[in-house]
Amino acid sequence: MFWTAAAIVVVALNLRASVVGVGPLLTEIRVDESLSATAGGILTALPVLCFGLLAPVAPRMARRVGIERALLAVLVLLTAGCLVRMVPTVSGLYLGTVMIGTAVASGNVLLPALIKRDYAHRTGLMTAVYSSAISFSGALGAAVTVPLADAAGLGWRLALGAWAAWAVLGVLCWLPQLRRVARPAVPGTKVRGVARQALAWQVTAYMGLQSLGFYSASAWFASIFIDRGWSPTAAGALVSVVSVTGLLGGIGAPLLGARSRDQRRLSLAITLLGAVGIGLVLVPGLEIVACVLAGVSFGAALGLALIYMGLRSPDAAHAAQLSGMAQCVGYAVAAVGPFAVGALHDLTDGWTVPMIVVLVLYIPQGVAGWLAGRDRQLVRSGVEPVA
Repeated sequence: MFWTAAAIVVVALNLRASVVGVGPLLTEIRVDESLSATAGGILTALPVLCFGLLAPVAPRMARRVGIERALLAVLVLLTAGCLVRMVPTVSGLYLGTVMIGTAVASGNVLLPALIKRDYAHRTGLMTAVYSSAISFSGALGAAVTVPLADAAGLGWRLALGAWAAWAVLGVLCWLPQLRRVARPAVPGTKVRGVARQALAWQVTAYMGLQSLGFYSASAWFASIFIDRGWSPTAAGALVSVVSVTGLLGGIGAPLLGARSRDQRRLSLAITLLGAVGIGLVLVPGLEIVACVLAGVSFGAALGLALIYMGLRSPDAAHAAQLSGMAQCVGYAVAAVGPFAVGALHDLTDGWTVPMIVVLVLYIPQGVAGWLAGRDRQLVRSGVEPVA
C-alpha cells in the first residue's frame, strides 16, 4: 500500500500546477494576445468550469474501466492538454486549457473515492497527504512558471507547456498500478438518491464556495500585486506563498477533522481566517501577511471539504457519488469567481470592489461549513445495476 500511496501523491501533484501557473503570467498573456480582463477571467475560469461540468463523467468511467485505468487516462489527457497549449494560437491556448480542466476534473473526483476505498481506516491521514500534495502542486505552478518564462527565456507558451513533462512523470509512476485494476464502488452497481439529501447539498455548497475563493485568488492576486508595483516574478512568488502556506492548512485540517465527529468549530475558524486574509489583500503593504493567512485558510478549507466527502459517506460508493456531486455543482459555482473578478475589474477599473465581493461570500461559506460539519452521515441510498 505504500507504493499506492506514493503514486496517489504523484497524481495529486499534477492536479493544480498547470492550472495555477496561468495566473502569474496572465498580464503577459493578455498583452501578447490582446485580451481584456474579462477574456483573461474566462481563460482562468475555464478549468474550474470543466471541474464542475465534467466531474460526473469520472465515476462512470471508473465503473467501466476501473479506477486505475481511469486515472492513467487522466494523466495522458493532462499531458496532451499541456502540449496543445503550446500551439501559437489563441484557440490552442483555450483548447489546451479545456483539455487540462477535463483531466483535472476527473482526477479531483477519482482520488477521494480511491482513498475512501483503500484507506477507509486512515481517511484523515491520507486526505491530509492528498490535499497537501494539491497545495504543493499549486505552489509549484505559481513559483516555477514565471522563472521558466522569463529567467530561462522560454516565453509563456513554452513555460506553460513544460508542465507536460511533469504529467509524463505522473504517467510513469502510475503505470505499475494497472496491475491491480479495481472499482471505486460496488462492482456493477451505483447508488442513487444522494442528491435528494440536504447534507449532500451542504457539503456541495461548502466545496463550491471555498473553491471560488481559492481560484479567484490564484487567478488575480498576481495581477493585483503587479498593479501595485511588484515585479511579475515577485508577484508569482507571492502567489506561491498562498499555496505553500496552504500545505499547513491542508495537512492540519483533515487530521484535526478526523479526530472529532463534529467539525463545526474547525470550519468556523477556517472561514474567519480566510476572511481576514482576503480583507488584508485590500491593504497595501500587507501583501505577504495576507497571502500567508489566505493560503493557510485555502488549504484548510480544501482539506476539510475533501474529508467531508469521506466522513459524511457510509461507504466508498456513496463517497464517489457525493464527491462527483460536490465537485460538479461546487466547481461550476467556483468558475464564476475568476470571471466575475475580471469583469468587475473592467467595470470599476480597480480591485477594491471585486475583493469586497469575494470577502462577502465568506458569510454563506461559513454557514455551509457549519451545517456540513455536524455529526451526520448520508442515509444509505438504493443501488441499481450498471449496464
